[in-house]
Amino acid sequence: MSKLTELRLNTDEEEAAINAAALADPDAQPLTDAELAQFAPGRRPRGRPALAVTKIATNVRLDPDVLQAFKSTGAGWQTRINEVLLVWARERGMIKR
Repeated sequence: MSKLTELRLNTDEEEAAINAAALADPDAQPLTDAELAQFAPGRRPRGRPALAVTKIATNVRLDPDVLQAFKSTGAGWQTRINEVLLVWARERGMIKR
């Protein structure tokens, strides 16, 4: 094993000296159980935050011309299809919001 990759562990005496020095520092005292209980979990859920109104994933069959027309408008084409369907359903009284 080379000197660069050699792992050297502290002796028990060295560990005791390190712990004693840390405990002697008034600004670095261990937290009490009550203080630790106040912390929130450190992990956030991954991904985008949940919306108040979530959308439902579905499969729908569209004419190739319709799909190409919306895709040609760039990013957000699925949202635009949703908006068109929303307007259509509102105009016919199918949705009240």
